Amino acid sequence: MTEKSELLVILEQIEKDKNIKKEDIVHIIENALVSACKKHVGKHVIVEANVNCISGEMIVNVIKSAVDKVRNPLLEISIHNLTNVMIGDKVKIPLNVQDFSRIAAQTAKQVITQKIKESERNSLFDEMTKKLGQIISGIIYRIINRNIIVDLDNTEAILPISEQVPNERFCIGQRIRSVIIKVDKNNKNSGIVLSRTSTQFVRKLFELEVPEIYEKIVEIIGIVREPGIRTKIALISHNIKVDPIGACVGINGIRIKPIIEELKGERIDLVPYSDDIKIYVANSLSPAKVLTVTVTSEKNKQIEAIVNDNMLSLAIGKNGHNVRLATKLTGWYINVKSDKKQQDGKITSLQQLNALGISKYVIKILINAGVNNISELFKLSINDLLAFKGIGPKTANKITVVLQSKKE
Repeated sequence: MTEKSELLVILEQIEKDKNIKKEDIVHIIENALVSACKKHVGKHVIVEANVNCISGEMIVNVIKSAVDKVRNPLLEISIHNLTNVMIGDKVKIPLNVQDFSRIAAQTAKQVITQKIKESERNSLFDEMTKKLGQIISGIIYRIINRNIIVDLDNTEAILPISEQVPNERFCIGQRIRSVIIKVDKNNKNSGIVLSRTSTQFVRKLFELEVPEIYEKIVEIIGIVREPGIRTKIALISHNIKVDPIGACVGINGIRIKPIIEELKGERIDLVPYSDDIKIYVANSLSPAKVLTVTVTSEKNKQIEAIVNDNMLSLAIGKNGHNVRLATKLTGWYINVKSDKKQQDGKITSLQQLNALGISKYVIKILINAGVNNISELFKLSINDLLAFKGIGPKTANKITVVLQSKKE
């Protein structure tokens, strides 16, 4: 068995350690030899170089054309000094590599070093590209204009101010977790961009803490977030025996507590998903309890939710963030009203009947029966009115007469 040359051993080691093909290194050496040769004999000379990996032998030839009369000695050679050669043939003239090997070695070293750096950089960014959307941990080692530079052991990343939660504060030397949202190897500075405001950060935290989500037994249908304030997560279980909310909370909150701690106390609403938009909207307004939900415009995706008067501020949320997040989560514009305002609206609408002789007692009966306005009252017959408890034939007839006079 032929013993490997020293050159081949080195090439294989570089290929293994630096992930650069030995053929590419051989090509670099050959180009370096050509470049060094041209510096030695003239830049216009045609030179070819070959490196034998097995033997480690390096051969460099100057290529000249055979001519009858030499006009350019750098490119031509007289046929009279040659045997078995015809005019026009290409003649290879071997050179002594030792004459310019030092220059070639320096050139090859520079190119190979640069190639190794490029290869390592490409390998690193290829690895980071595969981690896009994943949570990564690192140490803060610089803060520049509130942009945080994070040491990831073999490279660095940046957590820009735009991707930081406003109420969070960090210091140099502190360990930080965030999600990779961008990898740009053409960026001369930190080409890896991190985020703590992304909904993907919350999604991955739940995947880490809740095995049912990681295994897709429980699925996250949607996440909306106002970083530092509140997050709403719509969940559905693909196993009837698994409660999606209970799975995420865990016994005594053991699963959700680490997530809330990582988000520095940000509130998290876990919303059971439903194909019924009314149920879904009611769930999305959590923690408020919704009494009724009515679709006001299917075309424009508008819906009205009625809550108790003492639940109104909770349903809307501070600065409207609760209803705003619920709107984003469901994709429907939600108009939240209190039941007191709804009752007041009905009374105002039917109050005109009182001026025409219908008592407030009768008006209250109509409202409790679900009659919201005069337009709905017009649609009712005497028999419909008699069906309401508390309205007799005399009162029903009076309402009919009043409506008739109003119509005229």
